Amino acid sequence: MESEYIIEMCNIRKEFPGIVANDDITLQLRRGEIHALLGENGAGKSTLMSVLFGLYQPEAGVIKKNGKEVKIHSPNDATALHIGMVHQHFKLVDVFTVLDNIILGAEDTKLGFLQRSLARKKVQQLSETYKLHVDLDAKVEDITVGMQQRTEILKMLYRDNEVLIFDEPTAVLTPQEIDELMEIMRGFTREGKSILFITHKLNEIMAVADRCTVLRKGRLVGTVDIKDTNKQQLSNMMVGRPVQLQVQKEDAVPGDVILDVKGLTVHAKTGRKNAVHDVSFQVRAGEIVCIAGIDGNGQTELVYGLTGMEKAAGTITLCGRDISRLSIRKRSESGISHIPEDRHKHGLVLDDTLENNIVLQSFRDKQFQHLGFIKRDAVRSYAEKIIGQYDVRSGQGPVTIARSMSGGNQQKAIVGRELDRENPLLIAVQPTRGLDVGAIEYIHSQLVAQRDAGKAVLLVSLELEEVMNVSDRILVMYEGEIVGQLDPKTTTPQELGLYMAGAKRGGKGGQA
Repeated sequence: MESEYIIEMCNIRKEFPGIVANDDITLQLRRGEIHALLGENGAGKSTLMSVLFGLYQPEAGVIKKNGKEVKIHSPNDATALHIGMVHQHFKLVDVFTVLDNIILGAEDTKLGFLQRSLARKKVQQLSETYKLHVDLDAKVEDITVGMQQRTEILKMLYRDNEVLIFDEPTAVLTPQEIDELMEIMRGFTREGKSILFITHKLNEIMAVADRCTVLRKGRLVGTVDIKDTNKQQLSNMMVGRPVQLQVQKEDAVPGDVILDVKGLTVHAKTGRKNAVHDVSFQVRAGEIVCIAGIDGNGQTELVYGLTGMEKAAGTITLCGRDISRLSIRKRSESGISHIPEDRHKHGLVLDDTLENNIVLQSFRDKQFQHLGFIKRDAVRSYAEKIIGQYDVRSGQGPVTIARSMSGGNQQKAIVGRELDRENPLLIAVQPTRGLDVGAIEYIHSQLVAQRDAGKAVLLVSLELEEVMNVSDRILVMYEGEIVGQLDPKTTTPQELGLYMAGAKRGGKGGQA
């Protein structure tokens, strides 16, 4: 008799130095279901899925497929068993085209020659069937994050997989792309595929999952049917305490202008149009101004222009001082804290220790060096303070290598480092990307605390809920321009969506 479960992971245990990532976990995936795996950052979700995909070998436990025990020593074994995985941090080759990335490692050849036209046909059929439209000839380094994710999904489908693992698939997507992905996932199950879906977004679980397994600190809390539960109950299971799902804050009392931007223009790397075109706005002390927009409308380049990471025309004034011509380091030292969009590329030195990463911006300060020599004890005790304050979980504390930490804990380390620098301006780009509800609650409260302490906060977010909840003023960017200024108290998500899609312009005088 055929087993009810296509995949069973029984009593899995996985250890790393100083930490038990999975402690006796059992997970069962039914055929044709979307099964969510929920848990805080560092709860062991990605580790468990990496065991299933053959990236890690467990210390104990067995894996069964269709009721029969299987050994998965590598991703090649997983692929042979028709198990595929889309990773949280995409595994793509930047300088290859989309098509080459999709077929890499699964090439059809004839007499040693690559059958590219056959491969292209198969990929085009998949992209039509599942509405995953991508430009097959574009290089990966030139396409948006949403497109990179479609490439990853097509790569998985190209290998005819029947069990699909999605690790935090929506962490980098816009609201519209998330809706599309949910529809794609439903389409997969209609085709008879089974999905394991790692996330900490409760809305998504309620929208698409059939069942949900919750992990906490490496242990199994339980598995529930989605129809029998709600968001509050799931968040309690995940964090172990009631969580405020709404941001608590008083009305803003804006003070002096901290950041004054006039006519900022940043050239695009591809195409003739400017990525940011003649943008002007101000951010005052004691307010959170949010730049909202669909990914790829110039928000990234705007932040690069402000922080000095890209050359920009126009003037940028910080606390009355023109910083337009200063280097990245000098801008940072003149009073900008920056939580970057890409934590791996611009936030951390991945192969260095957590403590060194925490003092990346400040190791030249007197408290951390004397005559050019680093004061190791001072660095360590400061790192321990940040780790404790921001609940950064890591196997070996301050000496943990940053790369080995979960994405959410990497993010918490960066947020802690930047908030602690006591600068007049905080630029926070997607600060809660990839974080669980408990950590999001904490970071939102920290952003509000920065504002209430008289700091100016410029928040860049793709999350509509975050934009509406946290900001005091919303500036909407579309195709490199600010097309509207909205008040979160009087606008609706629908109206905000129209501005973001470019269907509406103006709102309170267009240019902010």
